[in-house]
Amino acid sequence: QVQLVESGGGLVQAGGSLRLSCAASGRTFSTFSSYDMGWFRQAPGKEREFVAGINWLRTSTYYSDSVKGRCTISRDNAKKTVYLQMNSVKPEDTAVYYCNVIKRGGGSWEPVFDFWGQGTQVTVSS
Repeated sequence: QVQLVESGGGLVQAGGSLRLSCAASGRTFSTFSSYDMGWFRQAPGKEREFVAGINWLRTSTYYSDSVKGRCTISRDNAKKTVYLQMNSVKPEDTAVYYCNVIKRGGGSWEPVFDFWGQGTQVTVSS
């Protein structure tokens, strides 16, 4: 089955760090290394929003203004895994974080697939 499995979230104090992981599996991701990948997040009562992206060559990364300078996206194509290193976290980073294949659209980055993993909860205390 096609799966995206996010992990690494948790409860952290403001100013702390977390490293999120997203492992892809299944037939669709047999060509994982050819996909641009990204992270999204959804806070309570809000729509899911783009956070960070990385192209398939690992030569370009993209960040929302809200996390730029604090987060770093990376990927390991051999492990079919994408990572999000979060530093200097803020209470407003509290959300469920998801990954997906991304494409450029509407002036930002959009998810390609309709399916999502279970996400990983990040809670930042002040």
